[in-house]
Amino acid sequence: MCGIAGVIMAPGSPPPSSATLGALTEALAHRGPDGSGHFVVGRTALLQTRLAIIDVAGGDQPFFAGSATLVANGEVYNYRELRDAMPGVQFATQCDCEPPLHLWQRDGAAYAKALRGMYAIAIHERAQHSVTLTRDPFGIKPLYVAHIPGGLAFASEAQALLATGLVRRTLRPAAREELLQMQFTTGAETIFGGIERLLPGETLRIADGHIVDRSRIAALPEGGPETITEDAALSRLDDALMESVDLHQRSDVPYGMFLSGGVDSAAVLTVMARLNNRPVLAFTAGFAAPGAADEREGAAAVARAVGARHETMEITEAMVWRDLPRIVAAMDDPAADYAIIPSWFLAQRARQEVKVVLCGEGGDEIFGGYGRYRSAMRSWWLGGRVMRARGAFDKLDVLRARPAGWRDGLAASEAHAAMPGRSRLAVVQATDMADWLPHDLLLKLDRCLMAHGVEGRTPLLDPAVTAAAYRLPDGMKVRDGRGKWLLRQWLARHMPAARPFAPKQGFTVPVGAWIAGQGARLGPLVAAQPGVAEVADPARVAALFRAAGTRREGFAAWMLLFYALWHRAHILGLPPEGDVFEALAS
Repeated sequence: MCGIAGVIMAPGSPPPSSATLGALTEALAHRGPDGSGHFVVGRTALLQTRLAIIDVAGGDQPFFAGSATLVANGEVYNYRELRDAMPGVQFATQCDCEPPLHLWQRDGAAYAKALRGMYAIAIHERAQHSVTLTRDPFGIKPLYVAHIPGGLAFASEAQALLATGLVRRTLRPAAREELLQMQFTTGAETIFGGIERLLPGETLRIADGHIVDRSRIAALPEGGPETITEDAALSRLDDALMESVDLHQRSDVPYGMFLSGGVDSAAVLTVMARLNNRPVLAFTAGFAAPGAADEREGAAAVARAVGARHETMEITEAMVWRDLPRIVAAMDDPAADYAIIPSWFLAQRARQEVKVVLCGEGGDEIFGGYGRYRSAMRSWWLGGRVMRARGAFDKLDVLRARPAGWRDGLAASEAHAAMPGRSRLAVVQATDMADWLPHDLLLKLDRCLMAHGVEGRTPLLDPAVTAAAYRLPDGMKVRDGRGKWLLRQWLARHMPAARPFAPKQGFTVPVGAWIAGQGARLGPLVAAQPGVAEVADPARVAALFRAAGTRREGFAAWMLLFYALWHRAHILGLPPEGDVFEALAS
């Protein structure tokens, strides 16, 4: 896990300056606290900051082979198998990110089809005067591109591009409306004018400072539901989970896992316990708030059943007010998911003992777990409705203008996902895989963990698991009003202590209650922020915060609080100093 960046200038333009490269390195230092390296030739520069996980002593980047140079962020889990498949190649290191360079020399832009992992890779070819950028098919690892005067720049985080001064801190209003209504943004364009994401699975070829070619690898298999028996599906799933978790545990440094009270992380822990001779180290967070859903008891029961070493932590309101400006500042590509709060504190705790954690992200998308999926499966006359039909601020009369077009990006994803043969359930799963997963859940995981120098791995987002689960018949995903039916069946066989068919408690963070308790103080501070004042009426904002004890008002208040802190950090460029009240008052 690392940070990468680079600058590619067009002919006639000056080479990248040392000041630009220094700004990129400094902005990405938190992603790679174990060292940094760079490569400059002519008008092109590549750099990397390293978090050493595989081949700790010898895996410093860049890597060189012939006329090609590589920097990478992420993990290629099948690196041993790739090395074995290239017996004539002389490898310089034991690092997982060196085989992709030799694959690229052999296969060109198609090299990524052989990779199994999470990655963002940049390869410079001196003979062709080109740079190839590639992102993994699930979008686990981020990569951003910006057109700059005289060329093009890329980086693992958008804030690094802003830090160079080569890209202005301008905001796209359409993306702002998406964020306020849905808590994340869609598509290739980010909320920053001039900065784009590489889409999941995308490969770009850049020559002379211009993008000249694009291709893309799909994360999900095509085709409709397959015909398979329940026993065969369970056996295949068991094989896929064992293989994936085994690969995701490859590490030369200590690792653990994040354990909630849910099905997904319980499945990951169950397999880890089968594969490890020593007790698995599991971390769980809970909240000190009346009425808050607390997953620690359920997680503890699963941990006891497999003999895991279980570490719990309690997140208090005081901790949140203290750290929230820095938590939000880490989300440069904004996702206003309140799960950023436990992710941040869990990463902070885990870093005291490990550098790698396995997580359960992706289970709902792959196995069909969300309640909104069950609604989308029904025809409209039976009460079904499209996903995210209502925005966070609909009918609240807080914003100065009614958001328009905020769902257009999601609608485009829905249209693209509706491939021939796919069921309604498979379409909404694919829609979430295109935007919600990479631009909310995985973005949250990446930023909150990398802020503390921790690598997050997602074994449920793996080609073998996807092949075993995505094309299952709908009845093996959703049955008797419950999603993830096959995964629950598997867990009932292998970990009954997880109570996989018990009513779902639901994951919540008590931000509404916390905001309500400080509403009279927070409301005026948020209303006075330039970003909020531009889009919302101050008196209505203050009233919203006073009413934050109710569910809809509490969530909308959280969205405005997040946006106020985010706008302050990433549009105004102000440092996240002090607690939330001090930051907003300064």
